[in-house]
Amino acid sequence: MADTLNPGPPSPVNQAAEPHLRRELTGWTRDLAVALGLILVFIIFLYQPVKVEGTSMAPLLSDQERIFINKFVYRFEPIERGDVVVFWYPRDLSKSFIKRVVGLPGDSVEIRTGRIYINGHELHEPYVPSSYMDGLSYAPIVIQPDSYFVMGDHRDSSNDSRMFGPVQRQYIYGKAVFAYWPVEHFGSLSLPSTVNAASR
Repeated sequence: MADTLNPGPPSPVNQAAEPHLRRELTGWTRDLAVALGLILVFIIFLYQPVKVEGTSMAPLLSDQERIFINKFVYRFEPIERGDVVVFWYPRDLSKSFIKRVVGLPGDSVEIRTGRIYINGHELHEPYVPSSYMDGLSYAPIVIQPDSYFVMGDHRDSSNDSRMFGPVQRQYIYGKAVFAYWPVEHFGSLSLPSTVNAASR
């Protein structure tokens, strides 16, 4: 006959440890759920994921790229030159566009054979490759209060303020801050402050 083993009654130590472990797991699960909930609220109410459609902001942004925009940043700080902003298209408010701010309220903006002049000084634009420039010109205009002159970085493939004029502040609802897909583009979309301050 084979030997049998009788484990006997559970150890009191093991019985005491089980409820403690269960409480620990419950606590960790609760804390994790709260943390995930806070992150979700943070993303939903402060940041919004959007999909880029088109190539007007190449090479910074590619077609179908996924980015986060900050929907509240401009409630606390001004719109800066060089910011990549998302706004309602002035000619069709059911559509959103994404462009770069090149002209601020009060600026004189002129384009001479593809080069932008702000208040008579050429704007330094390291984000626009020479192959993406065009040779178009635009007569000087003075940007009205609460309006912004916006352009795509891919100049010969962009429908921007050269076509529909400056964008009113009320139509701008977010700033592009972070790219998350594809992974090779993962990172911040902000420019150095020296570029933002150019030609003021």
